[in-house]
Amino acid sequence: MKENVFDVLMYLFENYMDEGTEFQPDQEALTHELTQAGFHRGEIRKAFSWLDGLSSLREYDATGRSPAARSAAIRHYTPKEQERLDEECRGYLHFMETSGVIDPATREVIIDRLMALETDEIALDQIKWVMLLVLFNQPGQEYAYHMLEDLVFDEMQGHLH
Repeated sequence: MKENVFDVLMYLFENYMDEGTEFQPDQEALTHELTQAGFHRGEIRKAFSWLDGLSSLREYDATGRSPAARSAAIRHYTPKEQERLDEECRGYLHFMETSGVIDPATREVIIDRLMALETDEIALDQIKWVMLLVLFNQPGQEYAYHMLEDLVFDEMQGHLH
């Protein structure tokens, strides 16, 4: 089984999301638990780095970036983003933004964290989970998080039956 950063992030999210944003585990103990669960230390370090990046983006948003207003501007994706985010993925992000689930600033955080996954291609399911992780960690995004959470878990239930 080839684990990657995304798998580690999903493990953490699924096992610790009930703890809330106040959850501040001892990183060494958590690393031990993750290695016991079968993850490689390199991927664990990358996942911690990914989460640190998310945390620093949240802090930057809270201190230095003005709130993004609704805009009629069109988001142009870089060639690298287009390569990793196919048309379906970009369309989904656009849909979530125009539906009011995410705002332009949150979209940018999501794209930043998707690009930090270090995978060649990003699947639609990965976008949904990264959106959940970002919204979960963004103050004031509780309603959007719960909307997306219901959508993602309803889709998962549909696949299980």
